[in-house]
Amino acid sequence: MAASVVGVPKEIKDSEGRVAVQPDGAAELAYHGHRVVVQSGAGSGSGFGDEEYHAAGAEVLGSADDVFAAADLIVKVKEPVKEEYERFRPGQQLFTYLHLAADGPLAEFLMERRIDSIAYETVQTPDGKLPLLTPMSEVAGRMAVQAAAHCLESPSGGAGLLLGGVPGTPAAKVTVIGGGVAGTEAAKIALGMRAIVRVFDTNPARLAYLSDIFGGRLDLVTPNRARTASYVAESDVVIGAVLVAGAKAPKLVTREMVRSMRPGSVVADIAIDQGGCFETSRPTTHSEPTYLEEGVVHYCVANIPGAVARTSTLALTGATLPYLLRVASLGVAGASAADPNLAKGLTTLGGALVSQPVAEAHDLPYTDPGSKLAGQ
Repeated sequence: MAASVVGVPKEIKDSEGRVAVQPDGAAELAYHGHRVVVQSGAGSGSGFGDEEYHAAGAEVLGSADDVFAAADLIVKVKEPVKEEYERFRPGQQLFTYLHLAADGPLAEFLMERRIDSIAYETVQTPDGKLPLLTPMSEVAGRMAVQAAAHCLESPSGGAGLLLGGVPGTPAAKVTVIGGGVAGTEAAKIALGMRAIVRVFDTNPARLAYLSDIFGGRLDLVTPNRARTASYVAESDVVIGAVLVAGAKAPKLVTREMVRSMRPGSVVADIAIDQGGCFETSRPTTHSEPTYLEEGVVHYCVANIPGAVARTSTLALTGATLPYLLRVASLGVAGASAADPNLAKGLTTLGGALVSQPVAEAHDLPYTDPGSKLAGQ
C-alpha cells in the first residue's frame, strides 16, 4: 500500500474545535504522494481556514459524508460518535483517540464494520511512554486546575475560595491522584497558583522523580484506602489523574469519600475518558461542564483540551504526523507490523478485537494481534 486517501472530517463533539491534521501536515502528506480530503470548516475551531488547506494541496469537500466516502483512512481527534457510525465503509481504516475501554458499543461497531483502527492513546514507545497521549495529558492537567479554581468560586456553586488565598488566609488544599504526565502538570499549575498541593502515586520511582523536580514544595504520598479517605476529606480540590494505558480507570475515590468533603469543594476527573476514577463521576461537556453530587462540584468534561483548540491541535498534530505518515503509506496492518510503537496502539483488525484491556473491560473475545498481522 503505497498511497492513501486520507480523510479529515470536522469534529462534532460538544465544543470540540481541534482538527486531526493542520495545513502543514496536509502538505507533508501530499508531498509523500497521498491525497488529502478535508471537510470544509474542519480547521476553523483551531484557526485554520479552508484556503490554507487548499494552498497546502488538500481537497476541501463540502460535507462529512463526502470525506468518509472518498477516504481510505479516516483521521480524527475524538472517537466516532453514533451519528458518524454509518458513514464508515466496511474495511475502512481509523486513526484517532478511541478510549474503547469506556465505550463497549463503539468497540462492537468497529468489529462489526471490520474497521482497522489504531488508538492514539495506546501507541507506546519501548520505554513505556505514550507519545500521542502525552501532549493532551499536559493540556488536560493544566486546564483541570484552572477549571477547578473557577469551580471553587461562589457563582459556580463552589465554597467561595481563592485557590492560593491571600496573606492572612489559608490557601486551598489540592490533592492530585496520579503522578503521571497529567498529574504532574496539574501539580505545577496548582503550585503556581499558590495552593497547598499533595500528589498520590503508587510508584516509588515516580515519587522520587517528583521530589527532585519540585524540590520539596509539595507533599508526596504513597496511597492506601484509609490514607486516600483521610486526604480527600480535608481537600478543597481533588484532581483525578489516574491512567492505566488502554484500560478502564479504577474507581479510587468512593461516593462515601466524596460525601466527606466540605460542601462546595471540587473534584475534577481527567480520567473520565477512560470511565473516571471517582465513583460519582459521569461525563460532562464544555456547554454544561459541572454538576453537584454529594454537595461537591464535579468537573468531568470528556474533551478538556478541546477548549483550547489551537494550542491542543498544534501540540497533538506535531506528535501524530510522523506516525500518520507511516499509517498512510503502509495501512494500519502494515504500519503496525513494521513499527512496534504503532502495534501497541492496534485496537481492531479485520473484524477482531486485538486489545486485551478492551476485551477484558467488556467481556468481548480477544484475538492476539500477532496472529492477525501474520495472516495479512
